[in-house]
Amino acid sequence: MIGEKIRIYRRKKGISLTELSRQANISKSYLSYIERDVKQNPSIDVLMKIASVLGISIEDLIENSEESNEDEELLDDEWLELIREAIKAGVTKEQFKEFQEYVKYENWSKNKSQRRNDEGKLRNDKHSRGKKRQ
Repeated sequence: MIGEKIRIYRRKKGISLTELSRQANISKSYLSYIERDVKQNPSIDVLMKIASVLGISIEDLIENSEESNEDEELLDDEWLELIREAIKAGVTKEQFKEFQEYVKYENWSKNKSQRRNDEGKLRNDKHSRGKKRQ
């Protein structure tokens, strides 16, 4: 949701709700409603003000808002512990980035195989229906 994204970007920037509301010229209560998703469809004008203060684009707030809400979780304690353990074990940032790329490739490869299987099933279904009609 947009509100959660705003809160994440605001916290990353290290500014309070009060400071963001002051700089964006939006009431603190209204901004709080947005962040808590009480107000779920703020105007583009309001989003532009918020994005400007946060130093991000409005697209960062609205693109794939529902998808990213599921995908972009804040780091919980378990993730933080895994990262600490990796650092203690000597995993470098570069190695971690390489691992991320590997995982992306594996996911892409699996999705590609799945699409091929789905396309094959569709062709077989069409072929079978064609034979039944004859």
